[in-house]
Amino acid sequence: MALAGALKGVRAASAGAAERAGALGGGGRAAAHPALPVLQRLLRSLSSSAALLQRAAQAEGAFPVTLLPGDGVGPELMHSVKEVFKVAGVPVQFDEHHLSEVQNLASEEILEQVLESMQKSKVALIGKIHTPMEYKGELASYDMRLRRKLDLFANVVHVSSLPGYKTRHNNLDLVIIREQTEGEYSSLEHESAKGVIECLKIITRAKSQRIAKFAFDFATKKGRNKVTAVHKANIMKLGDGLFLRCCEEVAELYPKITFETMIIDNCCMQLVQNPYQFDVLVMPNLYGNIIDNLAAGLVGGAGVVPGESYSADFAVFEMGARHPFAQAVGRNIANPTAMLLSSANMLRHLNLEHHSAMISDAVKKVIKVGKVRTQDMGGYSTTSDFIKSVIDHLHPPYGV
Repeated sequence: MALAGALKGVRAASAGAAERAGALGGGGRAAAHPALPVLQRLLRSLSSSAALLQRAAQAEGAFPVTLLPGDGVGPELMHSVKEVFKVAGVPVQFDEHHLSEVQNLASEEILEQVLESMQKSKVALIGKIHTPMEYKGELASYDMRLRRKLDLFANVVHVSSLPGYKTRHNNLDLVIIREQTEGEYSSLEHESAKGVIECLKIITRAKSQRIAKFAFDFATKKGRNKVTAVHKANIMKLGDGLFLRCCEEVAELYPKITFETMIIDNCCMQLVQNPYQFDVLVMPNLYGNIIDNLAAGLVGGAGVVPGESYSADFAVFEMGARHPFAQAVGRNIANPTAMLLSSANMLRHLNLEHHSAMISDAVKKVIKVGKVRTQDMGGYSTTSDFIKSVIDHLHPPYGV
C-alpha cells in the first residue's frame, strides 16, 4: 500500500512537472523541466520494484516442487501441466532441472542439483528419464541412481478405468505396488568367464518387509480388502522365497486384510482373463515393471495411467507406465492424461484438495464427453486440443 501511494505521488509530480514545462515553453516546443528526468527515473525504478514485489507476493505461500521434464515427450507434457496449473491458479513454484542421458545433460553436478532441490521441496514431478541400452562403463542409469539416493522404495500405480472410455475390461480398480531399490535392477553384473555374464538379483529381508508393510498399510488406509504377493518362489527358492516369507509374516499383523500369493506367470494370465479378482498387488522390482505396463494396457495404455514413488521423506509423481514416446516428439500428439492425473495426485499429496479435484475432474470430463481424444485413444485431437478442452472444463473458472 505504501509503495502504491508513493507511485501515485511520483506520477502526479511527474505530470505536474510536465504541465509546468509546457507552460514555460509557450505555444512552441515545450522546454523540459530540470526535475522531470529525475522524476521519470524514480518512477521507472519504483515500477520495477513494484513488479518484483508483486511476483514475490505471488510466490509467497506457494509450494516448492522439483520438476524434471525428462526425455521424449516429457517436456511437452510438462508444458501442458504448467498451462493447466496457470489457469487453475495452483499455488506451486516449480524448480526445473534437466537430467537426460540422451541429450548429454547428465552429470554428477546436475544430479546433485536435483538432490539439493529435492531436499528443499520433498516433492517432484518427473517425466521419463530414458536409459540408453549402450554400456558406457556405468551400469546404473541416472534415473536408477536418483531413485536410490532418494530411497524411493515404493512405486505405486493405480490402474483405474476412465468413465466414457471403453476397453476390453471396464470398471477396473486395482493397485500395483513395486519394490524398486533392489531385485534384478541392482546393477550388479559382471563377466565371470569369456561369453558368460552373471547378473545378480538382490533380495533382502529388510526391504522385503518394508515393501510388504507399505502394501498392507496402503490397503488399510485406502479401505481395500485384499493384498496379493506376486513371486516366482517355485524356481527362485531362496530369493523370491525370502520375499514371500516376509509378505506372509507381515500379513499376520493385518488379520482384516485377505492375503493371497500368486506366481508371476499365472498373474499375467489372470490379469488378462479376470483382472477383477485383484485389489492390491505387491511384488519385487522386475515383476512390478512388467505388471505395471500390462495393467496399463488394460485401461488404455501408458498415456492414461498415473504413478508415484515414495520414500520415508520424499514423494515423486510420474507416469505409471514409463515410456518416452520418442516417435511423437514435436508432433503435438502425446496424450497428457497420465501426467495431468499424476500432477493432480501430487496436489492432493500437498493437501491442495480443491485444485487437485478441479484438475482431475476436468480431465475425466473431457474423456467422458469423448469429443476430444488423442490418437492413442482412437481420436484425432492434438495435445493442444486436449489441454484447451481441459482448461474449458475447469470449474470454477479461474482467470490468470
